[in-house]
Amino acid sequence: MLVAVALALAMQTTLDRIVVGGTAAVDLVLVAVVCIALTMGPVAGMLAGSVAGLLQDALSSGVIGVGGLAKTVAGFLVGAIGQQFIVTAAVPRLVMFVAATAVHAVCFMGLYQLLGARIFASPLAAVATQSLGNAVMGMVAFSVMEGLPGVLERRRVTRRPR
Repeated sequence: MLVAVALALAMQTTLDRIVVGGTAAVDLVLVAVVCIALTMGPVAGMLAGSVAGLLQDALSSGVIGVGGLAKTVAGFLVGAIGQQFIVTAAVPRLVMFVAATAVHAVCFMGLYQLLGARIFASPLAAVATQSLGNAVMGMVAFSVMEGLPGVLERRRVTRRPR
């Protein structure tokens, strides 16, 4: 779990230059939190969200804790919904990534608005773009996670001496 969050955070900081409408086109840290929440449940999603969000807040210039709270709420909700419903097919996972991005954006932007710390120019366009980007990256991440054990097993079998 920590490796996934650290890898996503490292990739996010290097790809932070890709911005659409004042918001990053893809939030890889949120994608990692959603993947963890869907595979491990609400407690792991909440823990991953709080750790990842606080780390991301510490590396940014914003208010520390806002991103952590937003990712915690998103991770918990995705994990709770993922345990109640079958979320193993592509379309339900896609919906979960889009919904998690929307929940995260509502919490994140809402808290900043309440604090009066930041005003977002066109939040709907930015959230829609980020939802699409997160859904695509999430589907790629799940494909890699599900295909990796088979690739490793085939590789192990082909290297075995005859």
